[in-house]
Amino acid sequence: MQNVNYAIVDIETTGHSPAKGDRMIQFAVVFVRDWKIQTTYSTFIQPGKKIPFFIQDLTNISDEDVKDAPIFEAVAGDIFDMLQDCVFVAHNTNFDLSFVQAEFKRIGFPLWKGKKMDTVELSRLLFPTSFSYKLQDITLERGIQLANAHRADDDAYATAELFIECMKEIEKLPIQTIEHIHKRSFQLKHDISSLFFEALQKKRVMSKVEDLDIYKGIALLKKQLQPDPVESFTYYPETKNQKRLMFSEGLQDFKERQGQFQMMDAIWQTFQGKNEIAIEASTGIGKTLSYLIPSYFHAKQQGKKVLISTYTSHLMEQLHEVEVPKLEAIVNSKVNVAILKGARHYLDLHRFEELLRAEDESYDDTFAICQILVWLARTQTGDVGELNVSSGGQFFLDKVRKNAFSIKSSEINVHDFHSYALAQSQKADILITNHAMLFTDKHRLEPLLTNQITSFVIDEAHQFVQAANARDERIFSYTQWKYVFGQLGTRDQDQLTSSFARVLGRQGVEVTSTFEELDRMYTHCSDKFDEAVLSLVQNVSRKKTAKSHSKQTILLEELDLDFDVLNEVYHYLQRWLTIAENLLDRISTSQLESSHSEKLIVAEWQYWLNEMKIKTGEWVDIFLSSLSEHSVWIELDRRSVPGSLHVYKKPIDSTRAVNEIFDEWRGKAGIIWTSGTLSVPGNSRFIVNQLGLPEEVQIKTYSASRDFYQGANLFIVDDMPDIQHVSQSDFIEAVADAVIQTVLVTEGRCFVLFTSQEMLRRTVDLIQDTNLLEGYMLFAQGMTSGSRMKLLKSFQRFRKSVLFGTNSFWEGVDVPGDALSAVIMVRLPFSSPEEPVFKTQAERLTKQGINSFTSFALPEAILRFRQGFGRLIRSSTDRGVFIVLDRRIESKSYGKEFIRALPDIPMKKVSLEDMVLDLEHWYNENV
Repeated sequence: MQNVNYAIVDIETTGHSPAKGDRMIQFAVVFVRDWKIQTTYSTFIQPGKKIPFFIQDLTNISDEDVKDAPIFEAVAGDIFDMLQDCVFVAHNTNFDLSFVQAEFKRIGFPLWKGKKMDTVELSRLLFPTSFSYKLQDITLERGIQLANAHRADDDAYATAELFIECMKEIEKLPIQTIEHIHKRSFQLKHDISSLFFEALQKKRVMSKVEDLDIYKGIALLKKQLQPDPVESFTYYPETKNQKRLMFSEGLQDFKERQGQFQMMDAIWQTFQGKNEIAIEASTGIGKTLSYLIPSYFHAKQQGKKVLISTYTSHLMEQLHEVEVPKLEAIVNSKVNVAILKGARHYLDLHRFEELLRAEDESYDDTFAICQILVWLARTQTGDVGELNVSSGGQFFLDKVRKNAFSIKSSEINVHDFHSYALAQSQKADILITNHAMLFTDKHRLEPLLTNQITSFVIDEAHQFVQAANARDERIFSYTQWKYVFGQLGTRDQDQLTSSFARVLGRQGVEVTSTFEELDRMYTHCSDKFDEAVLSLVQNVSRKKTAKSHSKQTILLEELDLDFDVLNEVYHYLQRWLTIAENLLDRISTSQLESSHSEKLIVAEWQYWLNEMKIKTGEWVDIFLSSLSEHSVWIELDRRSVPGSLHVYKKPIDSTRAVNEIFDEWRGKAGIIWTSGTLSVPGNSRFIVNQLGLPEEVQIKTYSASRDFYQGANLFIVDDMPDIQHVSQSDFIEAVADAVIQTVLVTEGRCFVLFTSQEMLRRTVDLIQDTNLLEGYMLFAQGMTSGSRMKLLKSFQRFRKSVLFGTNSFWEGVDVPGDALSAVIMVRLPFSSPEEPVFKTQAERLTKQGINSFTSFALPEAILRFRQGFGRLIRSSTDRGVFIVLDRRIESKSYGKEFIRALPDIPMKKVSLEDMVLDLEHWYNENV
């Protein structure tokens, strides 16, 4: 709206609750008109009480600063007048406005009245892929200066600039997107509809035609199709001189690495002979280019694709965005590369369009729809992993993912993201995917990986074991089951079944008796389900556990299950599904006459019918199938039973699943297994055996030169308490102290690696309570929202940052340069003896007369230890310290095995105090 005054407000306070006596200490407002900053106003305010120390530390506002400042009563009139006839804007309006209103009320002023907007809500909507919406984070990402965060004047000015940036983003959106969002904007929490209306008015008078794809009124970014492969062929560089010339011409900073050319040749020869090999290549070899270069030449030679599989989406993107450009520079040619993930990674555009026309959305659904509409105008991939939605929005996102039941038609395939990814893969020389996709494709009716593939490279091969086991993982969640039941209901519960019955009735289909039977089956199934769950909970409660924690984990084989009840649940589920499918068949002939709302109800019925099929399969796999070769266990929290109840089933042997994929390719294609960690001292085939590779598969090892690790140092802190002789609280306190001191010396850039999520959480909570790292960005797995990849990207964006992670964070993370100065390993990474999969595997080995500690627990922990160290030094110029806080590395006989597994680097066993002094000296030398 032209000529509207926007008052962008920020305040600082002594705390969060005016009702408990907290008061304002600074008020700032920036006025925006015609999308330009006009004037500003800022004042300190005397709160009439001491400012808490942590607030002084946070805001850098001291008691001295406000000593001579006016009290709120003295400036309230001016503030009230300034805000009149303005739209109130803030970053978290609910806090700022409610605090201002409470202060007005306290001194007898009338409450401010007017429209309000929130830049948090706007930012979440308009930048749906951002990693964080905290003011410091989102302004940094958008290139907005914020010199002194948590000072009201600076925060208000940055918020004003962000607000203007948001309006510019709205105006960049396609008119179709703006129309959709404007229609829904009235359902959002703040008065932002006027912003979209203003943008809509501007768009409607513009003559510029936007170059977009449109699917049923939804604006999509035009897809860029990959060119056909170039037919020209260059020969693989056989000699060292040919390789040196190619690398030096392509890479400005080329430095010949020990073992890299040898690894390239080993892979090339394996490809040519259609053989299989395992390669352990330490950091510093240049492993990725060592397999990319022969892969490119082999693909060109054969006129087929080389498939490269890695573990995580982050590693896939890193390959594509960082390593492939290097490959193209070296071979001096454009390389056709495609990324292909499983269908559930992609948006189902047909399903989304159906729900876009629905009514009676929740706020979470409405907001997620708006975010997706913005994102669709910008995304090439349609990979929903790019989105940062709320937990409520995640439910909606799961509804619009592609799945096995997604509709297929030529009309949709023109715009469909999964079809686009498949089309891109058809033209690729190199196809990048993840381990999980290989297992998914094996069970596809029409496998993608048929005669198009000439060879395979399995990177992060040690993680292929985890991926193989995850393929058959099943999880039963009580709350998920109750949610599905709740969506369906019976005809008298006014849920989906009731709506579906009305649709059938309006179509003239007589199904009263069928619905009566459906309702009976639903009621029986729901009752028996509750009975089965109660039986499980009672079973667990009768088991005495050694620990007094409220959380319990029990192997299913240790319980006396009521299989009669479990079978009855399955029987009623099957009967319900049969009737429900019959009803769906009855309506399909008359659906052409249905309104959109009726078609949507039928689509919802189909969706939840499919969900019930999946749940039925879960029930059979978990409760009614053989437990051999699997670990099955129950987890619950006695404080929230049965809501916390989960049952997990995981395989313990990956060899069969691996061989299912590769047996048909052996002898027909080259197969490369590579990783930085395939072996441990004394057991070179530890991972190879877990993968079930044939004995004749050779293992080759390529290690970086000794000077590659010249910037690394190992510190073993020898005065940490022994966790076996002190309480966990005392140990956590010592860990928190060590982390704080290390971070303050190194100015952040630190990974802290835990073996327990509970210990991680308690340590981070304690560190935050001290406020000693207030100026640092703390990112904690399981605590900070966002995926593993988003946390890593967040960590890399900030110089003064610390990342706390557990085992899953230790591997496949590449942070080169000075973005990482220290890795702190809190405990040696042994699996807990009570961890169910480990316990099942250990018991199995013991029954075979094998020492489970030396053959499994110790090698597994050493591999993780090596992975933890591997995060630190990613190039020959990197410098960093690896700090071990677990005294067992020196007090236990097996400790030397961990040290042997590391490169030959300087090691010091010192007290925490001495380590901090050494670190300070080391850091000052290298700043």
